[in-house]
Amino acid sequence: MKTIFLIGYMGCGKSTLGKALARRCELDFIDLDDYIEARAGKKIREIFAEEGEEAFRDMERRMLREVSADGKRDVVVACGGGTPCFAGNMELMQSKGLTVLLAASEERLFERLKRGRHKRPLIAALSDSELEHFVRKQLAARMPFYSRAAEIFDSTCLEDEDQIEEKCRAFISRFGLRLKENGSQD
Repeated sequence: MKTIFLIGYMGCGKSTLGKALARRCELDFIDLDDYIEARAGKKIREIFAEEGEEAFRDMERRMLREVSADGKRDVVVACGGGTPCFAGNMELMQSKGLTVLLAASEERLFERLKRGRHKRPLIAALSDSELEHFVRKQLAARMPFYSRAAEIFDSTCLEDEDQIEEKCRAFISRFGLRLKENGSQD
């Protein structure tokens, strides 16, 4: 199996689905943002504030190369929302594995981001109307990159354990992944 790269806008469920898939299929899971923070020794918001977006995107590209160095590794990578949009990252991911766009409706993204905005410095201070405008504008700008994914998978329903389980089963079936040997789900 090759690396599976989950891409899509923030709040689409890359980490939620990626962790669940990895656990059920005994695959490694890497959240690219967490990986960058661990390697840099600081939060992404600090990298942006101290070094700027260009330095962050350069670091992101290098870290993406690291996690995909062996294209045959059994791993699920949850990419940052902007990862596919910069520095030829989409081409790199496509050459190293399967790119899957997790697609959720704008309404669902808005609801998820509204509930969890305090955890996301980029949107923490936005009002509901500003957040809605921000999401719509960024989605439109990023969709030309996202739409180049090899596959699209609906991630609208990931709100509870039952929905996550159902989506895992659908993903596993669609992409030919294998469950743990003993068939357990945990």
